[in-house]
Amino acid sequence: MKTFNDLCATYFESYDFNACKPDTQRDYIYWAVRLGSVPVGDKLFGFMNPNKINTPTAQKAYEYLLNSGVSMANHVAGIGSIVFGHSIRLGSVNHNPFTYIKRRTSAHRKVVWSTEDIASYLTTAYSQFRWRNVGLITQMSYEWCQRQGDMRLLKWEQYDLESGILTLEQSKRGAEVTLPTSVGLQAMLRKQHTDFGFQKWIAPRPRPVGSLYQPYSMRGLSVQAKIVREASGISDKLQIRDMRRTGTVEMVDAGVDLPQIMSVTGHANPASVKPYMKNTLKSSTMALQARWNNKE
Repeated sequence: MKTFNDLCATYFESYDFNACKPDTQRDYIYWAVRLGSVPVGDKLFGFMNPNKINTPTAQKAYEYLLNSGVSMANHVAGIGSIVFGHSIRLGSVNHNPFTYIKRRTSAHRKVVWSTEDIASYLTTAYSQFRWRNVGLITQMSYEWCQRQGDMRLLKWEQYDLESGILTLEQSKRGAEVTLPTSVGLQAMLRKQHTDFGFQKWIAPRPRPVGSLYQPYSMRGLSVQAKIVREASGISDKLQIRDMRRTGTVEMVDAGVDLPQIMSVTGHANPASVKPYMKNTLKSSTMALQARWNNKE
C-alpha cells in the first residue's frame, strides 16, 4: 500500500523536482516533512493511504498547521498540492485533496525600519566577526532594495569591485537589475573582498564546512538575524526581510518617479509596487507642498 510519504519520495526523484533550484528543493523537502508529521486521528498524514485522503482531511491538516502561522500553513499545503498533482500525472492517484481547501491570506507586512534602528542593528552586527556577514547581507538588502534571499547568494562575479556596479538576476521573477553602490557600502565590500575574496560568495557563513565556505540557508540566516536583533535591543517586530520595503519606501518619500523605482526593485508591473507605497507624513507633506507652490 502506498502512503503519502511514498508519493513524496517519487516526486523528489522526478525531473520537475530536480529542475528546481537547490534552495527550493530544500524548502519542498522541509514542508513535505512538516505535512507528513501532522497527526490525523491515530495516524500521521505521511503514513496515510493517499487514496483515502480527502478534502476534509486536507483541510484539517491545514488548520492544524495554522498553529505555525498562515505563511507556513500555505507553504505546506502548497507542497501537498504539488505532490498530489504530480501523482495524478503518473496515475498513482486520481484526485488532489488540496485543490478545494479554504486557505487564509497572509496579511501584507507594512513594517518599515527607522534610520536609528538600522544603525543600531548594523553597528551590533559589525561589532563581532561571527555576525559581520549577516550585517552585510542586511545592509546590501537595504541599500540596493533587494530580497535578502538574493543577497545571501551573491557571488563576487556579480559585483564589479572597481566601478561598484552590481548586476543581479533576481531569483523570484528573473528580472535583471544593474545597481550602483553608495560610498559607504563600496568601502565595506572592498574590505569584505580582502577577507573573503578567495572564495566565490560575497557574504558566506563565516566558518567553512570542511574547507568550503557556504552561503547561509534562509532558515539559518533568519536565526542569526534574530540573535543580532536581540543583541541590538531593537523591537522584536523588526525583521531583516523588511529592508527591501524600507529602502523602497525611502525612494517614494524622496519623490523618486515610479519607473526609476521599478528599475531598482525589478518590478515589471506598476501594480506590484503598490504594497510599497506607504502613506507617510513626509510624502504627504511633499505632495501638499507641491500643490500649494503651484497655486501660488
